[in-house]
Amino acid sequence: MLDNLYAELADPNNPEWQRAQADILREWSKSGSASMDLLLKRGREAMDAGDLVAAIEHFTALTDHAPDFAEGWNARATAYFLAGQFGPSVADIERTLALNVHHFGALDGLGMILEELGRDASAMEVYRASLAIHPHQDNIKQALERLEKKTSGTAL
Repeated sequence: MLDNLYAELADPNNPEWQRAQADILREWSKSGSASMDLLLKRGREAMDAGDLVAAIEHFTALTDHAPDFAEGWNARATAYFLAGQFGPSVADIERTLALNVHHFGALDGLGMILEELGRDASAMEVYRASLAIHPHQDNIKQALERLEKKTSGTAL
């Protein structure tokens, strides 16, 4: 089922891409365990409330108990990013992508970190990889355009 959704999402001319995206995100959030889904939900609620310490604790419990659940790693990567902890965030993004090579959200986060660290060429490469999976991301297109302008100066 996900393979069909990925194909739909990757089609730049698909008018139904938002449905495909929503279906993918819904599938990614299913761990197969009600208790693990509850940890994900509580972590997201804590993150939304700005309690990053609690969010990281919930997501850590989730990754400890469901180490093969990519969304747990991605959620914790996001919480680490918001807390300004780029090293742990990148480590969790790497784990997310090892478990789910189609995770455009993890790629987006990695691109943002690389851009923040001034690694523009690497950020552009990651953004392009994300757009290959999900070409409908206007924010990523804008980031890529911004970086292309920034890095394409005139040689003197």
